[in-house]
Amino acid sequence: MTESDPGILDEQIAYYRARAPEYDEWFFREGRYDLGEEHRRLWFAEVAEVEAALAAARPAGQVLELACGTGLWTRHLEPGATRLTAVDASPEAIALNRARLRSGKVRYVAADLFRWIPPTTYDFIFFGFWLSHVPEREFDAFWRRIKTAAGRTGTVFFVDSGSPNATAGEPEFLSEEVTARRLKDGTTFRIVKVFYDAAELAVRLSALGWSCEIKTTASFFLYGRLTPL
Repeated sequence: MTESDPGILDEQIAYYRARAPEYDEWFFREGRYDLGEEHRRLWFAEVAEVEAALAAARPAGQVLELACGTGLWTRHLEPGATRLTAVDASPEAIALNRARLRSGKVRYVAADLFRWIPPTTYDFIFFGFWLSHVPEREFDAFWRRIKTAAGRTGTVFFVDSGSPNATAGEPEFLSEEVTARRLKDGTTFRIVKVFYDAAELAVRLSALGWSCEIKTTASFFLYGRLTPL
């Protein structure tokens, strides 16, 4: 458990910094993530479902993206944003994001998301494949920060792994919230990885002051749209 091993969050950052050059292979189902044409068809159909839901949420105005990664979701947030603040603990991922977007509307911040405090409120807040990396002990504090950043009228949208089917490679589950991950070169890291039941997560978030609609796709993803109560 992470309670007795706080250093795992530093190891998690080290993993995503090292993984940045190969991250997109996972999303695009290439290389070791290529499980065949039928798998790719199902994967991208569900990606399209989530992308359509994000578009329907209308990201606009002052937008904040946490764990922006290589820009796979940033590219969907940027068109409607007046200003987009993209935060990630990996300078390597930010460099790839910057090269993908090449947009003057995006302000990049390299920061540990467990220590970074949003400096203002935002109209729209997004995080992709980040909630599952928040350990239980940080859950309430994380959502309090998001609620402050959303103000009274902000919208929050997230997407995450709905099951181990959506995760990278062949993960080894070490406990309920710790997973071992391997890079292409065989280097192994431990990270936090928590899978949520949509209904149970909605109950938890409602108790923290959110109006939320949380859904799952058929096989791979969990996603939700929230507004402060």
